[in-house]
Amino acid sequence: MKTAGRIRSIVGKHMLVISCDSAQLPPLYTDVFDADEKPVGRLVEIFGNISSPCASVYCSDTAGCVSGGMLYTK
Repeated sequence: MKTAGRIRSIVGKHMLVISCDSAQLPPLYTDVFDADEKPVGRLVEIFGNISSPCASVYCSDTAGCVSGGMLYTK
């Protein structure tokens, strides 16, 4: 699995903001997983500075997500 990024903040019940590595940006509309390979959501937007980009992940539920946790793609 490849690293998608670290959770910066949880916005409401359905959105996560993650900070990504500029050298390993995941493609848009990629499924995102936690460390146990459970699906978390889908990456829907990349925004911010070129040297330290952020991405938004749409989730069905953010109950199991913790700020500072890592997310991955396949």
